[in-house]
Amino acid sequence: MPGILTDLRIVEVSAFIAAPLGGMTLAQLGADVIRIDPIGGNIDAARWPLAPGGTSLYWASLNKAKRSVCLALNTPEGQEIAQALIRGAGTLLTNLPAGKWMGYDVLRQAREDLIVLRLTGNPDGSAAIDYTVNCAGGFPLATGPAGVGPVNHVLPAWDIAAGLYLSTGLLAAERARHRTGHGQEVTLSLADVMLASVANLGYIADVQVNNAVRPAMGNDLYGAFGRDFAVAGGRRIMLAAISNRQWRAIGKATGLPDKLAMIGPMMDLDLDTEGGRFEARHAIAAVLEPWFARRTLDEVRAAFDGSGVLWGPYQDFGQLVHEDPRCSMANPLFGEVDQPGVGRIMTNASPLGFSADIRPAAARAPRLGEHTEAVLTGVLGLSSAQYGKLHDSGIVAGPTER
Repeated sequence: MPGILTDLRIVEVSAFIAAPLGGMTLAQLGADVIRIDPIGGNIDAARWPLAPGGTSLYWASLNKAKRSVCLALNTPEGQEIAQALIRGAGTLLTNLPAGKWMGYDVLRQAREDLIVLRLTGNPDGSAAIDYTVNCAGGFPLATGPAGVGPVNHVLPAWDIAAGLYLSTGLLAAERARHRTGHGQEVTLSLADVMLASVANLGYIADVQVNNAVRPAMGNDLYGAFGRDFAVAGGRRIMLAAISNRQWRAIGKATGLPDKLAMIGPMMDLDLDTEGGRFEARHAIAAVLEPWFARRTLDEVRAAFDGSGVLWGPYQDFGQLVHEDPRCSMANPLFGEVDQPGVGRIMTNASPLGFSADIRPAAARAPRLGEHTEAVLTGVLGLSSAQYGKLHDSGIVAGPTER
């Protein structure tokens, strides 16, 4: 099924998470994304987790719906082929240093309307990764229990946000090109993604205006009522009340509205405000903890389903896959594919839904170099003999399992 971006071609020269995710986001919407890797694969080609045969599940998961081309990028011949593909597509997405052959000024000499999106670590072009950016952003010191010290989360949040910024930036530049006929270089740094996000959430303003630094407070929800509770059987759930309707639903579903209502007058707090519930969070938890401790997860689910209570169970990745009905083939987000080197697996399409029936189905990732011949002959117009000569001389490579 054709996607909404079916007439857009992008060349991607990248590694790791952010740029591949940005390219995949567009590929899953129908764009023809051609990922170029050096022969043998880039530095992320064998990153964990791995399938039993050694195929990188990480690489396969971040490159779905793309085409893969392998070139000897350390040679002038390989660089020239890459440049021809970039100029033909008119759009480049990369997180690798510009170098002499992949700089915007070099590439645009043959195509004035060229768009280049380039991700760097820091605004000055120096290197950074999610973890080195995250440690400076304040979040690890506000994560976990008080007094524990920095706690890194395992979600590469800045990489994910950067990938989505890249896809948004590319579409914005492409729209400007459609309107004006001009291309441009769009730059984004991982550090600026972090800084923008901290500012967007109000934490920079909180320091400037209130001289306040958000402290670590475990799993309590900052500025409102929300925290985790242990249930019978060893599982834990997350409970939150952002609105007054959700707050009252907790009292009704647990049968504890009168006891919860006593907390406000006792503490001289208005529990119809988020701030009041936050200040009273320990007293609220003391009332609710015995109720949860006496009930299993299934009993909690039965009490809360359809009640308007805002809650969810904590679950590891295995429980997510095996127990959560949303993570199943019943969800149209997913489809089954035969992934080379892995086998038949459930994989996702784009989570975006459009009223028109234009979302492509879930697609597998390519084998490394799977489309080298098809792209060079079909896009650049090389003959089979020309391709064969390049292949035999080690300038290009066909499909491999890695």
